[in-house]
Amino acid sequence: MNERADLRAQIEFLREMDRLKQVLRQSTLMDGSRRENSAEHSWHVALAALVLAPQANTPLDVCRVIQMLLIHDIVEIDAGDTFAYDAVRRLDQAAREEAAAQRLLGLLPGGQRGALAALWEEFEARSTPEAKFAHAVDRLIPVLQNCATHGGAWRTHGVDRGRVVQRVGPIEDGSTALWGYVAELLDDAVRQGFLEEAP
Repeated sequence: MNERADLRAQIEFLREMDRLKQVLRQSTLMDGSRRENSAEHSWHVALAALVLAPQANTPLDVCRVIQMLLIHDIVEIDAGDTFAYDAVRRLDQAAREEAAAQRLLGLLPGGQRGALAALWEEFEARSTPEAKFAHAVDRLIPVLQNCATHGGAWRTHGVDRGRVVQRVGPIEDGSTALWGYVAELLDDAVRQGFLEEAP
């Protein structure tokens, strides 16, 4: 491909990425005014990684973490947002998201396609310190949102503490400090009555 063709492909990719702003998540903004979209979530977790990097279990390539967080949810353009506690939709989530990654990243020129696909796969595999920390902040933000809205999506969908712990447990792999903070938040949520204790 020549440079002009590469540029056209990159612009087409960016146009397609605009659709991420239309994908609504179950989490609401912290003021409870509306549901957030996936593009807002991606920005928020990328910013969280930048700010919270000193809390990571090991030194990190923070730029790589941010890159992963900016790319990890683009698949929701095709696959939709799969609510973390929806057991039925999670059954085929990996297949839907893999197909979406192939199509969306396939819009890019070859070398860039491979580099971004590698980032997406690294995030999914959680095999590096960067991927583990990326997962930690990705799972932290919804906890903060649900606590700020006195249970928010947890209450709407009848999610108890046990299910939350199962979902956000991987935070500890990226940051024991963040995990300790989250555990305290969950204890407080149960005490305040907006998160049910596990049966």
